[in-house]
Amino acid sequence: MDLRPLLPLLLLASAAALAQDADERVLRAGDTALRVEVVEVPDRARAELLQRWIAETTAAPLSVFGRFPLRDAQVRIKQIDSDDRSPVPWGQTLRSDGVAVLLFVRRDASLQQLRDDWTAVHELSHLFHPYLGDRGRWLAEGLASYYQNVLRARIGVLDGDEAWRRLEGGFQRGRKALSGVPLDELGRRRGGTMRVYWAGAAFWLEADLALRKQPGRSLDTVLAAYSACCLGDGTALVEPEAFMAELDRIAGGDIFASRYRRYAAAKEFPLLDAAYRELGIGAADGRLVFSRGDAGSRLREAVMTGRGRGADVSAAR
Repeated sequence: MDLRPLLPLLLLASAAALAQDADERVLRAGDTALRVEVVEVPDRARAELLQRWIAETTAAPLSVFGRFPLRDAQVRIKQIDSDDRSPVPWGQTLRSDGVAVLLFVRRDASLQQLRDDWTAVHELSHLFHPYLGDRGRWLAEGLASYYQNVLRARIGVLDGDEAWRRLEGGFQRGRKALSGVPLDELGRRRGGTMRVYWAGAAFWLEADLALRKQPGRSLDTVLAAYSACCLGDGTALVEPEAFMAELDRIAGGDIFASRYRRYAAAKEFPLLDAAYRELGIGAADGRLVFSRGDAGSRLREAVMTGRGRGADVSAAR
């Protein structure tokens, strides 16, 4: 589903902010706001380009909730010189004194290069979950890694098949990474990055597929309900087990907690054969092969477009 028609909504900036400083904008969706600040960019045209890029990119979280996950959050963009040729060499999400997404962009990155980059969508996806601490690092980074591909397909940056290829590329990197150490321990060590990120992404993919077997349920709907009932301002530390238990309460079953325990204790990268069969994804000559016109293809489309999700799950306690 191409969400670029939503951009007029996103580009609604407060008149006061525009009058005071063209480099500060407030993007609004319903009762939620995302404050965007472009730091130390005196060139007005460049500042406008960066504001346009982030306004387009914020269509990604809207594809999950129809609103921003937090009532109020901030994005701060700063330009840097870097030997790293990535358009956005570094991003980070901070959770003190309100939630802030920091994006460091290369000074010479073009608008198209910024659009094609994954970092901003990854960091914005961290707004979907509470602060999970070191013990939940693999859950947090896994969720952002899963959605960085899914959401870029939804806003038209990737086509669906390419998004699945990008996910598989991450899974391959995770399979080659350090094994023999439980995933939760690896996450706390701040090592084994590829396995931490991509085994985490596999966890959320499996959970999403399990949820979609139930009418009206998906990872989108469960996280949207969690945002409405429990996320608050996103700064409080929530233990991973408590987060999993709350998601299971919303989903109405044991989708998350048992899977969390299995993944946290696993010393090897998870096998995804069953998930790929369900999705109609195979391999030939080292490339992914996609089924067409069957249940697997419809499931893949539902994930990558956000359609076919049914009614939102109630968050009533």
